[in-house]
Amino acid sequence: MTQQELFNEFLSLPAEAQHQVIDFIAFLRQRYAVVESASQLPNIDLINDSFIGMWSVGVARRRHRQDLADSTAWVRGVRENEWSKSHD
Repeated sequence: MTQQELFNEFLSLPAEAQHQVIDFIAFLRQRYAVVESASQLPNIDLINDSFIGMWSVGVARRRHRQDLADSTAWVRGVRENEWSKSHD
């Protein structure tokens, strides 16, 4: 089917059906635009990324702080308490 034939078929539809076709095309463009952009993401080296490095340096510095010694246990306890609650 040529583009002209397809367009003629579209024009032969009632107005409501034409609106449905237009909506469906918009839906498909939106759906596949996300897939295309996701496949074009830059390849990031997380091992050598400065942001990730910032986190690991922070962890190393916290080891020497006495006031943060039990923070991991505290956070773990809060998480277990909150995540085990039933949210009805």
